[in-house]
Amino acid sequence: MSSKKKGKGKKKAPTTGHRFRGITIPTASHPAIRKVKRQGVEPSIHGNKLWKSSCLLIDYLHRNPPEHSRKVMDVGCGWGISGIWCANKLGSQVTSVDADPDVFPFLDATADINGVETEHMVSRFEKLSVKKLSGYDMLIAADICFWDELVSPVANMVNRAVKAGVKQILIADPERAPFFDMAERCVDKHCAEIIDWETSGPIKASGAILVVENA
Repeated sequence: MSSKKKGKGKKKAPTTGHRFRGITIPTASHPAIRKVKRQGVEPSIHGNKLWKSSCLLIDYLHRNPPEHSRKVMDVGCGWGISGIWCANKLGSQVTSVDADPDVFPFLDATADINGVETEHMVSRFEKLSVKKLSGYDMLIAADICFWDELVSPVANMVNRAVKAGVKQILIADPERAPFFDMAERCVDKHCAEIIDWETSGPIKASGAILVVENA
């Protein structure tokens, strides 16, 4: 009896994206993302990939639909997936804010994959004045308080957002110490909550969300 050697299986193609709460989150292997990279665009302030805390925000908003979401500001947006979800699922007019303009080609590619657009704003936290923040219903952010020197700028941004009348502020993080330092300031000053959150499904993430209700 002759025997046949089993051939090696084909190399598995890299995953180009994940579906999560109704939208597509591309990976670095997605053709649209690879096209941007071939153009030589390279973000410099940690905006080079999806940060999982964005999924905490998406999951929280999916389970707790906001009453006010007409105008949303996504701060420290990176590839902007949280704001893109708001535009796609809540019909929000989204302003995507980042200090690094090189994130926006990646954000635009991700938005295009999901059939939406967002407005761009290049700004640091300190430059988001009460005037710039006024008129927004919701401010969202993920993974923006990862160094001790960011605690005061982020906490002060929240103070200005409250003063500007932003109705809901959500900031998610994988539970770094600087995040909790910032969040505790907001709890004391604005009666905010810090909520433990965990996702299930194709993208697993866990962490905490600062929730400031200002309605």
